[in-house]
Amino acid sequence: MRLFEIIKGIVPLQTIGGDPEVSGICFDSRQVGKGCCFVAQVGTRTDGHDYIAAAVHDGAVAVVCQRMPEQRAEGVTYVQVADSDLALGVMADNFYGHPSRKLKLVGVTGTNGKTTTVTLLHRLFREAGYPAGLLSTIVNKIDDTEVPATHTTPDALELNRLLAEMVAAGCKYAFMEVSSHSVVQQRIAGLTFVGGVFSNITHDHLDFHKTMANYIAAKKIFFDNLPEGAFALTNMDDRNGMVMVQNTRAEVHTYSLQRMADFHCRVVEDTFQGLLLNLNGREVSTRLVGRFNAYNLTAIYGTAVLCGIAPDEALRLLSTLGAAEGRFQYVTGKGIVGIVDYAHTPDALENVLSTINDIRRAGQQLVTVVGCGGDRDKTKRPEMAKIACTMSDKLILTSDNPRTEDPEQILDDMEAGLTDEERGMVVRITNRRQAIRTAVMIAREGDIILVAGKGHEKYQDIDGVKHHFDDCEELERELGIKK
Repeated sequence: MRLFEIIKGIVPLQTIGGDPEVSGICFDSRQVGKGCCFVAQVGTRTDGHDYIAAAVHDGAVAVVCQRMPEQRAEGVTYVQVADSDLALGVMADNFYGHPSRKLKLVGVTGTNGKTTTVTLLHRLFREAGYPAGLLSTIVNKIDDTEVPATHTTPDALELNRLLAEMVAAGCKYAFMEVSSHSVVQQRIAGLTFVGGVFSNITHDHLDFHKTMANYIAAKKIFFDNLPEGAFALTNMDDRNGMVMVQNTRAEVHTYSLQRMADFHCRVVEDTFQGLLLNLNGREVSTRLVGRFNAYNLTAIYGTAVLCGIAPDEALRLLSTLGAAEGRFQYVTGKGIVGIVDYAHTPDALENVLSTINDIRRAGQQLVTVVGCGGDRDKTKRPEMAKIACTMSDKLILTSDNPRTEDPEQILDDMEAGLTDEERGMVVRITNRRQAIRTAVMIAREGDIILVAGKGHEKYQDIDGVKHHFDDCEELERELGIKK
């Protein structure tokens, strides 16, 4: 494809050179090959502008950058732009033939519930007979073919490549988690959404956004950029639910468990076997558990209806859905109920613990195993320990992807949220495998064990090395469950 066709829709600050044939787009200089266009981005750790000369040396015929280099090679075209991140998104969309325009692409954003919502939407639409794509934290899917996921939202090139593969495979819909990072970093620039869904906003990612105001603003940008004709489905029960859609051009729809809304849900019954819900006057039994999942299911129902599925059919399909991997996933053994959940924010942890406490019978003890990730928002650590201690009968603090931090320091940060009396009731076991084993040892028949924080993850990240580790696998082994 010619360079000028690839940069269509971008207004360059200046262009030096001609319109070469381009074989591909790269933003990592190590991946540059003959005929590539190199996009120099200003990253958080490295600056792509430092690698322009290396990219040209390795065969780049064009460079898109924010700062024009003083030394320029002959025969190479240089395009200066105001924002390389934005340019990359638009270029990727052009290069792959605008794949998001050929699908009905729905984005889901919020702190909690994104993965469950997009995963179950993907399942629902495939059950309804529509080939569909999925872009999630756990896995990406091109209809029923899995593609491993490495980020909540892939980079712009990978994102458009996956969407193009979905189009080629005949997918009609695609459901995508939209992270706040991806919005700020322009990874979704150039995409066309037919709808956006807002779940909630709670304390998370302040290591990146610094303030809650910045975090909220990042989420809101997604809705600000939705086109006319799209829908924006927002949670009225979240204090920022209506803030999200203040400036959107999309048609606004609401869902709620607490007030009248376009899609209103009432929890009739909540047990370990599932939820009985009343959705807009119709009852439906589901296999998901907990009030937080009632919100997810209401958003899923609303999205399905807004995408054209008849309400009765949407309810029938809703009743067939099971939980996403690592989301309130439970197993039983030795008379003990074991639950694995991805809850890694204060709000998510409180939701899961509240659900268990609402459902459990008198006499059932709750043993919680939880940690906090290293190199991430430290301010939530004491808050999570306080919630876990207050809402559990027994608490084991342990390691959860310490990355480059000292695991003991992370546990110290968590314990800082506890009183001296509470600290005396808490067990610290840095080794996560040993922590899960200890939880099973101290639990009695009929008790409940919650292992929180990692959910679907199959690794422990220690000093930059990912070691195989699966909470569900560990819990099943200790409970004597044979696969």
